[in-house]
Amino acid sequence: MTDDAESPAAGPRVADLWTPLRAATSARVGLGRSGDTLPLGAVLEFQHAHAKARDAVHTPLDAEALVEGLKPLAVIEVASQAADRSCYLRRPDLGRRLDPASKPALEAAGDGFDIAFVIADGLSATAVQMHGAAMAHAAAERLAGFAIAPVVVARQGRVALGDEIGEALGAKLCVMLIGERPGLSVAESLGVYLTYEPRKGRRDSERNCISNIHGKGGLTYALAADKLAWLAREALRRQVTGVKLKDDMALAAPDAASLIEDVG
Repeated sequence: MTDDAESPAAGPRVADLWTPLRAATSARVGLGRSGDTLPLGAVLEFQHAHAKARDAVHTPLDAEALVEGLKPLAVIEVASQAADRSCYLRRPDLGRRLDPASKPALEAAGDGFDIAFVIADGLSATAVQMHGAAMAHAAAERLAGFAIAPVVVARQGRVALGDEIGEALGAKLCVMLIGERPGLSVAESLGVYLTYEPRKGRRDSERNCISNIHGKGGLTYALAADKLAWLAREALRRQVTGVKLKDDMALAAPDAASLIEDVG
């Protein structure tokens, strides 16, 4: 933290020192000070970001609008055992379990699919509302040669809910699109988790993750979908995901070096 750039003691030179760094990061740097605290503008910006993060967590998913955005893809709607948002936040375990009332719809869809896409609200329904449908379309286009199950839209879902859904559909690979935990710089970031042979009891180490999909300096739909499609093909070919499936996309396709992003 520095002296307020507008104060006589700081002068314009101090502000110039921070400008390049601010352009390179969304972190709050060089905020200045007013007496013993932050300037009013910085305080208000922080409170606004905090309010957006809280809204992203608590706002319910508009499943009807999401289903409309997924057309013409076939869709199945399900729910976890968390009855509402409050329960979902207090009981993470219930968000990982499928509501028994949702099982018949999955069983009626058939089985033997290569890939099952699941879209869940997670900890940011805002992210799913903004990016879920577009991301699903982009990914489905790149994986058109595979047997893809109807897209499953899940309310009050955690990542592990995809394991039970994928198992019910008899899918070889589950691709979970889910709202990531919102931060104070981005409240609408979408994440993707890929799990080979989904079934209850899978560990996080058995998944691959693509994160930071959003429109504020994060991955674009096109780049994320390219990465997702590569990982999906390799997962089905090698029959593994997680720590056994390394992200060496650039090695396999040197021209794709610009696509490398954080994937854990």
